[in-house]
Amino acid sequence: MNKKDREELDVRFKIVVLDFADAFSVTKSCREFNVARSTFYRWKQKYDKEGRFGLYRKKPIAYNHPCKTDHEIIDKILEIRQEYQMGALRIKYYLERYHGVQISESTISRTLKTYGVNKLPKTAPKRAIHSKRYAKKVPGHHIQVDVKFLWLKNSAGKAVKRFQYTAIDDATRIRALQIFPKHDQNSAIKFIEYVVEKFPFRIHTIRTDRGHEFQARFHWYVEDIGIQHVYIKPRTPQLNGKVERSHRTDQMEFYQLLTYTDDVDLNTKLQAWENFYNYDRPHLALDGKTPYEMMKSLLK
Repeated sequence: MNKKDREELDVRFKIVVLDFADAFSVTKSCREFNVARSTFYRWKQKYDKEGRFGLYRKKPIAYNHPCKTDHEIIDKILEIRQEYQMGALRIKYYLERYHGVQISESTISRTLKTYGVNKLPKTAPKRAIHSKRYAKKVPGHHIQVDVKFLWLKNSAGKAVKRFQYTAIDDATRIRALQIFPKHDQNSAIKFIEYVVEKFPFRIHTIRTDRGHEFQARFHWYVEDIGIQHVYIKPRTPQLNGKVERSHRTDQMEFYQLLTYTDDVDLNTKLQAWENFYNYDRPHLALDGKTPYEMMKSLLK
């Protein structure tokens, strides 16, 4: 006899006990079928309320589970997800760091799935890694520089094209960001001036692709200020993988949430995002540390 047949037989027995009590009395029914009166009345209450379906055995539910996540923590998880578009692990680090909340990544993932926000929007597809990953141990030893193309709309609704120049330190992931209206060597040189001023350590080498903005005049400017400039191999963007990946983070966590009005507003918001990335945002590749915390640990 399978489980379903046993359940059906159990329900039929309960109905016989209830019908017998209706024909005679509760006392005789309980005595005849050897059923406790408390059990009889529990069956009768369920039968009167739900009918035959109420007599089937149901899996017990803990209404006040001791490990149930507090509503305040759930609200905070959803708030962080909506505001910063972070994944489950980064939300875990963020809650530990800024709210003193200890919670597992799996619990956060279940919460996001329960509320229908477990998938980040417009997430770039994964691709196979065909190069060896590495990480420098000295801040400033290698700086990756690249340009992200932006297609935005101004306050009048007109499409505008802008260029985000990005520099990221290989060891600490500290970044410098600036947006320019032109994509040329003048913009690239001005950006390097900003990077040198911004980074809190000496820069040894800057690595770029062979784009027209990084050609001879840019190359010799970098060399003249005492920094080596090297090109990556053609058609190998993975050699500048950290800056490429950081652009994806920009798209997911900054531009996707951006309300663009004009260039002044855009650069102001980009500066705030740069500071948040460097000082406050937990980085998964750094075991939850921020880039500046990673720099401090390396310098020790």
